[in-house]
Amino acid sequence: MQGISFKEDHISQVPALQLLQKLGYTYLTPDEALTMRGGKTSNVLLEDVLRSQLRRINSIRVNRNKEELFSEQNIENGVLAMRNIPMEGGYLSGNEAVYNLLTLGKAFEQSIDGDKKSYTMRFIDWEHPERNVFHVTEEFAVTRTGMADTYRPDIVLFVNGIPLVVIECKRPDIKGALDQAISQHLRNQKDDGIRGLYLYSALLLSIGNSYGAYATTGTPAKFWTKWKEMFLTEKEEAEYIQQLDCLVNTPLDEKRKAHLFSDRFRYVRAYFDTMEQERVLPTEQDQYLFGLCRPERLLDLIHNFTIYDGGIKKLARYQQYFTVKEITERVKTLDHGKRRGGVVWHTQGSGKSLTMVLLAQAIAQAKEIQNPRIVMVTDRTDLDSQITNTFKKCGREVMNATTGTHLVELLESKTDAIITTVINKFETAVKRMKHPLTDPNIFILIDEAHRSQYKEMAIKMDKVLPNACKIAFTGTPLMKKEKNTANTFGGIIRPVYTVRQAVEDGAVVPLLYEGRIVPQHVHEGPIDDFFTKVCEGLNEYQTADLKKKYSRTDFVNQTDQRVYSIAWNISEHFRDNWQGTKFKGMLVTPRKAIAVSYKKYLDEIGLVSSEVLITAPDTREGEESSYGDTSEEVKAYWKKMMDEHGTPKKYQENLISRFKNQEQPEIMIVVDKLLTGFDEPKVVVMYLDRKLNGHTLLQAVARVNRVCDDKEFGYIIDYYGILKELDEALELYSNYDEEEQEAFRETLEPVDTEIAKLPQKYSDLWDLFKSIPNKRDLEAYAQSLREEDRRQEFYERLTAYASCLKIALSTRNFHAQTPDEEIKRYKDDLNMFVKLRSAVQLRYSDTIDYKQYEGQIQKLINRHVESGAVKPITELVNIFDTEAFEQEVEKIVGTAAKADTIASRTSKFITENMDTDPAFYKKFSQLLKETIAAYEQGRIDELEYLKRVLKCKDDILSHTDNELPEELQQNNAAKAYYGLALETYQRIFGDAQVDLKKLALETAMTFEGIINRTLIVDGSVLVDWQQKSDIIGRMKIELEDYLIDDVKRKYGLDFSFDDMDTIIDGCVDVAKLWIK
Repeated sequence: MQGISFKEDHISQVPALQLLQKLGYTYLTPDEALTMRGGKTSNVLLEDVLRSQLRRINSIRVNRNKEELFSEQNIENGVLAMRNIPMEGGYLSGNEAVYNLLTLGKAFEQSIDGDKKSYTMRFIDWEHPERNVFHVTEEFAVTRTGMADTYRPDIVLFVNGIPLVVIECKRPDIKGALDQAISQHLRNQKDDGIRGLYLYSALLLSIGNSYGAYATTGTPAKFWTKWKEMFLTEKEEAEYIQQLDCLVNTPLDEKRKAHLFSDRFRYVRAYFDTMEQERVLPTEQDQYLFGLCRPERLLDLIHNFTIYDGGIKKLARYQQYFTVKEITERVKTLDHGKRRGGVVWHTQGSGKSLTMVLLAQAIAQAKEIQNPRIVMVTDRTDLDSQITNTFKKCGREVMNATTGTHLVELLESKTDAIITTVINKFETAVKRMKHPLTDPNIFILIDEAHRSQYKEMAIKMDKVLPNACKIAFTGTPLMKKEKNTANTFGGIIRPVYTVRQAVEDGAVVPLLYEGRIVPQHVHEGPIDDFFTKVCEGLNEYQTADLKKKYSRTDFVNQTDQRVYSIAWNISEHFRDNWQGTKFKGMLVTPRKAIAVSYKKYLDEIGLVSSEVLITAPDTREGEESSYGDTSEEVKAYWKKMMDEHGTPKKYQENLISRFKNQEQPEIMIVVDKLLTGFDEPKVVVMYLDRKLNGHTLLQAVARVNRVCDDKEFGYIIDYYGILKELDEALELYSNYDEEEQEAFRETLEPVDTEIAKLPQKYSDLWDLFKSIPNKRDLEAYAQSLREEDRRQEFYERLTAYASCLKIALSTRNFHAQTPDEEIKRYKDDLNMFVKLRSAVQLRYSDTIDYKQYEGQIQKLINRHVESGAVKPITELVNIFDTEAFEQEVEKIVGTAAKADTIASRTSKFITENMDTDPAFYKKFSQLLKETIAAYEQGRIDELEYLKRVLKCKDDILSHTDNELPEELQQNNAAKAYYGLALETYQRIFGDAQVDLKKLALETAMTFEGIINRTLIVDGSVLVDWQQKSDIIGRMKIELEDYLIDDVKRKYGLDFSFDDMDTIIDGCVDVAKLWIK
């Protein structure tokens, strides 16, 4: 019994020729094809076939009752036009000229009844595939450019005698067979290849029994992609499988079989006759040929899904094809005067912008839609420019609405150009339009549909364009709280395209994640003393609030030492892995001030080049923007950028251009900029030092997943600790629940019920102030809220009302059923009460103005929180390798619960043994310690986890008052002096043969004497000494004299003036707080 033959003829080429004949192609032997080319291997057209088809599919309609044929001269002119393609601009330019001939036809003059006019001749009948003729041949010899020999593609497909498809077949047992097949296509398109054939090609295929890939003319190897069928129902899928199975297992009739095996393949006839006796399973190769080459699909792909993007030819990916087909069918029919829209979820890197172009093209060409107007909407100006450029490069006329008024003019002009705008311009449009435009043939394509402002803006669109079809596009999944967005636009449009599909298809590269950490240690004494003094004038809630705010990980993570340590780590990591290559990196930071600090330190280290791209200093940005990003460093940096570039727009454009096109900068430092919509394939690594979650995190990491030559992976190096957030986001990012839409529909009734409560919540809020006669008297409002219980009631009722109104404003029914005047009253009153709350909170000290503390606290933390060398805490792991990634998550996130237990018990022990206040009254340094410990414990492996938790407990226990020298037990100021001195001495004199604790004690006692002697005269503290530079200067000189004479010289220590200033300045700052 003969087994499987792995010869290319047996396993790939002959099976392909058999299936193609079953699909409707007429087989030509190589000799027959050569004869039809006039016996010239330099000619690639089957000219007699072309000539015949030009006669068949073309006619000139003179009037309703008369048609004329094109003259034989014009038929010949048509053949010549297809043969003599101009190549001056290169073969890709020639290929575009061929495509224009195929899709637009060519006009020829002809006299009919003495009337000479131009008439368009078609080369392919796109509307009626059956009127075209399809041929297939193999081993198609074509003379190489400037050479005497030939190259022979395995299979070529012709439509009306024009070679539109070139196929390379390979046997599946050869290592790298698919790459070899793609390589042959690329070789054939070189200067000395057979460009004369590829001049006409529209589809290129590389296939072998169990694999395949497709592309179009000029496509680099990295952009060859997979084809897969996508189905909306199981029934569709079953019908497809049955149809393909039937085709594969239906033998050719004897005539076609005899023809196929009459020449070169005579020797394999017996092999295939035997195979036909038993059923065979369809192969991957069969799916490619059936999916791409059956006549009606092939013509659809060429005519409707091929574009030239800035001179680059592109053919739709399968998810683009099926999505556009589904949407086009969806919008063809009217339902109650409207066309059904929806939300398209295609992951980042899947070609979302091109999908929008293809959809716009499909809508414009749909016969069922008369005079469509297409509006492209984004939420940011930079995205608007990006989309506009994409449409223009693809040959579509675009008009950008520069203002809301201009948008109204364009909408009312009935232009057939694509209109682009940003969403907030609809605000003006709503106000300016006297009457809504009710045309159902207006289509609004909305980019990045998960944005929160789309909820209310979509309703405003409804007012202006009540019957418009809205189709929203997003690259990240809608979070649970955003499901209303999908409903607003008409539900999720299937098929969706997730990131796992994109990785499998090679449309994006896999991402490798590595967590790293900067160990930090807190010197508690000076910080404790500072906060004890600062909190003297605050109530218990304000004290707890202040301590909690400044003990958060975000604030601790911004210390200078930590930023410097990470800058060193980034510099070495990028230098060792990518310096000297084309690849670039991005560094994401929490604040503009930190971004500028990273730039300063990267420059000081000098291993890598960088730039900072931020908004102006007065524009708040990032999650913790309240930390005062108007620092002098940021202002100075911004001024420097404006001096260099002139305007913010030029600054951004120039830096992005350098980043993309020049060797430097190697790393772009950002806060919010470029995290969405920025597409640069050379970005290979993202360094994260900022908390991100949800779709913002997904958008950010997608900046490194774009395909690029020699780029096998994108890298995420995490210094902040977003592993858990990444794991949670990936669950949404990678999966699509078919039942989600139905589940969401079930939540609509509760939403309506909630909205019904709005009038009562509004009334409840006003009832608090019904005794006030003059509703414009702010003082009356404020005095009515003098009692704390009444203020709390006001805050609670306002929160309930605001929440209910927010829900109402995001729903269509509320706007449809509520008069505009009433909606305006609801919103205006909310605005007034929010401002009233702020005024009352300040008046009665319910909140603290944190800005007065920020500078002092940041300086204190910079000085008293030490940072060590960066350490890796996870393996470098592929985030789409589910098992491996989950193992890393479990090591870290799973252990965090145990760490919480230990931290809780340790906290209880401290409370019991140190007799301090619980929870809100914990000392600030202990809160810092717990934050840092939780941060570290949640990001290390199990063994290191245990060691660090135990060390954390020991450190807390060791920092008790018992460790302080006896002389300092009752002296708070001296405690702080001691802590500052000891920290500095241990840092710079760690190896010295000196008892540093004894020296620090001596320093603290001496400093106390000098400071008290200077500031306390006759038992009283000098008034406002903190503002008198002469007193402070005299005191600093005396402190410095002591450090020089009694520390540096006496002990022979290498004590720099900068280190002396560290101790002196710190102690003077402490004295300012204690000695008043």
